[in-house]
Amino acid sequence: MNNATAASPWRVAMFDSHEELLQKIRLGEDTSLELKTVRFRGGRVSDPRRDDLADELAAIANTHDGVVVFGVDDKSREIVGIPLDRLEDVERYVFEICNESIMPPLLFRSFRMELPDSSGSLQAILKVEIPRSLFVHESPGGYFYRQGSSKRKMPPDYLARLFQQRSQARLIRFDEQPVPNSAMSDLSEPLWRRFTTRSEEPSEIVLLKRNLLSREENGEIRCSVAGVLLCCEHPQRFLSNAYIEAVRYRGSRQDSNYQIDAQKIYGPLDAQINQVMAFLKRNQAIFAEKRPQRIERPQYSDRAVFEAVVNAVAHRDYSIFGSKIRFFMFDDRLEIYSPGALPNTVTIDSIALRQATRNELITSLLAETPIAESIGNIGRGFYMEKRGDGVPIIFEESLQLSGRKPEYQLIDDAELLLTIWAFQPTQDND
Repeated sequence: MNNATAASPWRVAMFDSHEELLQKIRLGEDTSLELKTVRFRGGRVSDPRRDDLADELAAIANTHDGVVVFGVDDKSREIVGIPLDRLEDVERYVFEICNESIMPPLLFRSFRMELPDSSGSLQAILKVEIPRSLFVHESPGGYFYRQGSSKRKMPPDYLARLFQQRSQARLIRFDEQPVPNSAMSDLSEPLWRRFTTRSEEPSEIVLLKRNLLSREENGEIRCSVAGVLLCCEHPQRFLSNAYIEAVRYRGSRQDSNYQIDAQKIYGPLDAQINQVMAFLKRNQAIFAEKRPQRIERPQYSDRAVFEAVVNAVAHRDYSIFGSKIRFFMFDDRLEIYSPGALPNTVTIDSIALRQATRNELITSLLAETPIAESIGNIGRGFYMEKRGDGVPIIFEESLQLSGRKPEYQLIDDAELLLTIWAFQPTQDND
């Protein structure tokens, strides 16, 4: 019942050995350690109470890396244990709280262990690791932080400062922010070499200069958000929402019963773009027209869809937890949903005329990334261009092919939807 534990980005060992954990328990609770006795009523956990535990877990994530040990009395520090057949129940209880009672949901990693009690008998306990989060988490009681062994309600100025630090106030570029618990070793050298020149300087310095690494307030060096998204083989280890959901539906309705093809697309951003284009090619129809010679026409312009996908990947809001890009194909249209409102002062009416970006570092790096050969000839050599031609190309290419202009729509000021209409053959076509 681990919450994203197999691929979680934990870099800091949190009382990894039995001896270290026992020593921490003997010393008692502090900023990094919380102890909990577990009680049951019937088939459910009755203590710790759901809302109280949610507040504790969120407080840790909002403050510092921490560990919660279930099966230890917080006052006596005695190891009282958890019945072996109830460990899964406790794990599930934590999972439900982290995903249902805390917003955005909280990542954790859990370990089933045995520790000796005062008589030397081994007792089962559950160790839950909570890393300092990239986000600010709200629990049922509000916003909390941890001070010593206690949780405290965040004063307004503390909360505002924390939002600013974690870039949710949009005062600091999110794509340049350090990713908690990441390290330079998480970046793939063949991937980051694309953005650097040979230098006598240490690699760490080179990557810091390119903002692929970022320094935390305490001096620790982490990967930046952009570094993870473009130079990490598996960026979803750190940013679980940084992927694309692609689905081909039969007909014109979004209905899971009519799915023809579905794929969750992961990997570095340029690899995601490549995979979406491959998904498009295998799922779109090709029609033959007689005019008077036979001409093959696809449902969509590769060039238009490429520009649309690149824009979605480059400009989406990566700080919105739980939202991903959605690429939906129907018989009559293609829909691309991109998380986040329009950047800066761009509006739906001005989107084809204005040039603005939310992620300047990501767009700059994509402008240095050569397009994969599998994409084919789409009129330029790099994934991003800085002339602002992307949206006009989407409009012109799609209108020419289908006879209908693509449509942008802002949904709840939180998601941008682009609809591209498919080419519809006439009855004279083969």
